[in-house]
Amino acid sequence: MHVANTSVRFKPFETIFTQGDSCSSVMYIQTGRVTLTTTSHQGRAAIVGTLTAGAFFGEGALAGQRRRRVTAKTTTASAIGIVKTGEMRRCLHEETAFADRFRSHLLATNIRIEADLVDQLFNRSEKRLARALLLLAHFDEHQSMRRTLPTISRDLLAEMIGTSRSKVDVLMNKFRKLGFLERHRERDGGLQVHCSMLSVVLQD
Repeated sequence: MHVANTSVRFKPFETIFTQGDSCSSVMYIQTGRVTLTTTSHQGRAAIVGTLTAGAFFGEGALAGQRRRRVTAKTTTASAIGIVKTGEMRRCLHEETAFADRFRSHLLATNIRIEADLVDQLFNRSEKRLARALLLLAHFDEHQSMRRTLPTISRDLLAEMIGTSRSKVDVLMNKFRKLGFLERHRERDGGLQVHCSMLSVVLQD
């Protein structure tokens, strides 16, 4: 694939673009993690996506969006590829492999959005938190007993699942007691999610 892009490095929790900024490019994550949030006119904020390496974002520019509808921030040190809208359109037209990859990304994003909507509408907070932790640890991409959870605040988790910080504290303590979360200070200093957490998501 031959895509002309500018690669920019960002520190953890640095803003890539803000809701309301002009749209002139599509971006993809070369390394790192990005969180997308939106804020209503009343000032209420909500997380609409958590993305990792290989994911595109800001693709609304291809559909004629003039202003960004979300704010994009890194959650870890990240390298972001920035592709001008015209160059992106050229690649989608001329580069078959690139177009296939982008199409797969859009389909996967739609599936994830549908699952998130169902999760918010019908599942209790315990199940929503378990699913969020599994997704953050990428259990959908790796077959292993444990996966490291990226550094994320309890407040951000509460926003992600639509509940209070105190409720998240109670559930996180419960998950630790049940062995779903384990702390490995000597190895990586952070929390790890055990595959047994899947039992919370799968139960009726």
